[in-house]
This record gives sequence, structure tokens and C-alpha cells, in this order.
Amino acid sequence: MKKIFRILLWVIVAVVFIGTFVYLYNNSKKHDPVYALVSPSTGSIERTTLLTGKIEPRDEIEIKPQISGIIAEINVDPGDMVRTGDVIARIKVIPDESQLSSAENRVEVARKNLELQESKFERTKSLYEKKFVSREEYEEAENACLNAEIEVNSAIDALSIVRDGVSATNAQQSNTLVRSTIDGLILDVPVKVGTSVIQANTFNDGTTIATVADMSDLIFKGKIDETEVGLLSTGMPMTITIGALPGVSPEATIEYISPKASEENGANTFELKAAVTMPDSVTLRAGYSANAAVILNSAKEVMTVPESVIEFAGDSAFVYVLTDSVPSQKFERRHIETGISDGISMQVTAGIDSISSLRGAEIK
Repeated sequence: MKKIFRILLWVIVAVVFIGTFVYLYNNSKKHDPVYALVSPSTGSIERTTLLTGKIEPRDEIEIKPQISGIIAEINVDPGDMVRTGDVIARIKVIPDESQLSSAENRVEVARKNLELQESKFERTKSLYEKKFVSREEYEEAENACLNAEIEVNSAIDALSIVRDGVSATNAQQSNTLVRSTIDGLILDVPVKVGTSVIQANTFNDGTTIATVADMSDLIFKGKIDETEVGLLSTGMPMTITIGALPGVSPEATIEYISPKASEENGANTFELKAAVTMPDSVTLRAGYSANAAVILNSAKEVMTVPESVIEFAGDSAFVYVLTDSVPSQKFERRHIETGISDGISMQVTAGIDSISSLRGAEIK
């Protein structure tokens, strides 16, 4: 019994040894790889580029005061529509003490002069009625009295402007009333009642009372890399994609490409602007982030192959064409002429025909 058990054990060991040897031998044999076959196809191909940017109004105006002072009244809120000439805010003038004193003194001097001229005119008038002075002297005295009266009114008006910022003769056009200069939408009102504001001058841009924009005339403003800017030109169409409005894809037309590059993160880019055409049913807000797709070039009904089957060597391109499949696949490396690529497929203009079978990925 023990002898039989021992023989059986040796048989099992031998079988395991032989099986292992056969397995290792088979694995050590070189197998010919098998590749998937790809055929050229006919279709349209487009080379596009994607630009990132924002939707902005073409005309965005900062409304600034024509006089310094304190905001006394604000008549609009962001989102309100205004027309040209609408009053946005009213400014309370804080007069300069020296100018105020000078204006008050001018009024006082003008009134004294008016009293003097009126007295002279009364005397001249009395003498003229008695025929003691000529008509010429009478008219001169009358004219001097009228001029003195005009001077008083002018001095009072000047005092009103210095003290209140309002002309007594033309209050509706007062510099204290800040008016919109265009028709549009109020985008921002960065001041509040009580805020001190200053007018624009040589040394200061002035305080912005409100920002107004015409939201019916929008543009896309973006950047394009220097490697692709030469492929663009004004008048080319674009398709806009807005992140906040996934269902809206307005059309746009390039109308400006900057002649000068700006450096950003080590790369040279050029500013680009395109006029956006929006349907009346869609409302856009200034500053929406957007992407713009531009077709750089395209070809229709051409032979294309997946770019993954093409081998590039310098400026040349090659594919491997199936020449035999029995007993194993055999391929010929063949030079091809290429055209447009969209990053997935590439146009082939010469080197293969439509019935060629090309080497694809290896089948594991």
C-alpha cells in the first residue's frame, strides 16, 4: 500500500513538473501581434479654435459730476432704464469761503452802484423835464441805470451759483443735476446719499456717480494666442457659448483684432472683439463669461482617417497599410500628404485610397 502511494506521489510531481515546463515553453514562444484595422472615411472636417472672454456692452459710460459737492439725492437704482437727459442724482454744493465772500461783496457793490445810478437818473429826469439838460444826457443816465440793474442781477446769479450751485436764471440746466448722457441701463451706482464727489479735472478723473450701458448693442471681448491670430480676420463668424445660459448660442462677427500683443503668463495674446447678435427674447447681463468657437478652415467631402493611426516624423506623416493577413498581418509603412485636422480626425490628400486598411491599435 505504501509503495502504491509513493508511486502515485511521484506521478503527480512529474505531471506538475511537465505541465509547468510546457506552460513556460509556450509563453516563451514569440506571438505575432494582432492589430485592429481602420478604413478611411469620407466626410467634412473643420479646424476650430476656442476663445475665452466675456460679454460686454459696446458703450459703457461712467457718469461724472460737473461740480464738486455732496450727493443730496439719487433718483435711480441698478437695473433702471434711463433716457438721455434724465436726472440721475442731485449734488449739494459746499461753497468755497473765499469765493462766497467775493460773490457777496460783488452783490453789495452792484446794489450800491444801482442806488447811485437811480439817484442820478431821477435828477437828470427832473432837469430834462424842465428843459435844463439835453435829451442825450437824459438817455445816458437812463442807460447807466439799466446797466447797473443788470449788474445787480448778474451778481446775484453768480452768488447763487457759488452758494447753491444753481443758476437763478436757468435752474433746469444746473450743474448740481447729474444727467444721463446716453439711453441705456443703469449697471452700477457706486455712491450713496451723503458721499462727497469731485468733478473731473487735470489731476483727477472725478467721482463716478453711475455707470450706464446700452445693453442692446453687445460685444464679445476675448483673447487669442499669437499662433492662431494670423488665421483670423475681421468679418469671420463665431458661435458664442455662455456658461450662465446653456441653451443660448448667439452668433457673432469679428470686428476688431488688436494690432499689438499683450503678455499673459509668459504667452503673447491679442485682444479680439466681436459684435454679438442676440434675439429679443433673451436677456443678457454685462460681464457674463463666454466661450467663442471660430472655424479657422474647413473641407467638405474629403478623405479622413483617425489621427491616432498616423505616425509623425518631423514634417512628414506615415501610416501602416495592410498588405497581407495570412498567416499573420503584414503592413507597409507609407508616406501620406495631410490637410486639415480637428484634433481627432485628419484629412488625407495623397498616399492612400479609400479602400486601404490601416493599422490601428494592437489587440491584446
